[in-house]
Amino acid sequence: MINEIGISETSISKIAKRANVSAATIYIYFENKEDMLGKTYLKAKKIMSDKLFNGVDHSAPIEQRFNLYIRNFIQFVQEHKSYFMFMEQISNSPLLQNWCLEESAALYMPIFEFFESGKQQQLFKDVDNHMLITYSILPVAELVKEQFKGDFEFTPEKLDSAIKMSWDAIKR
Repeated sequence: MINEIGISETSISKIAKRANVSAATIYIYFENKEDMLGKTYLKAKKIMSDKLFNGVDHSAPIEQRFNLYIRNFIQFVQEHKSYFMFMEQISNSPLLQNWCLEESAALYMPIFEFFESGKQQQLFKDVDNHMLITYSILPVAELVKEQFKGDFEFTPEKLDSAIKMSWDAIKR
């Protein structure tokens, strides 16, 4: 529902109606709308984190792990479009600042450690990890959104090119 009508237009009563339950039932599980959105956001982030690190050998070379992280991310987004779009809405909302960002950040500690390791090995530019993540992952996320709109298609060749371009953006 958030993806369809937005955060501000979504209410507990609308959610209850769509779910064919009473609003009182929702309040058994959640304190309010923000609590429900926060817990849903953390659930989506956990699913994405699990997918991102799936099959990654943390002793493999940095470039091999980078390649798999990007492929896993794209696969997550393609398989869980609604979660991805929900997280996009929440990420662009002031509500996110009020939620337990530490819980969500803990899910992604391995990616920060990965970038630190790459910097220590002098494979990545020596810049803030947030910049490395932004320049390596967000362009790929934008391409996936273009695919959702029908303006782009991730062929195997384009995927390889996107990964190489992401790698080139952050490598030393």
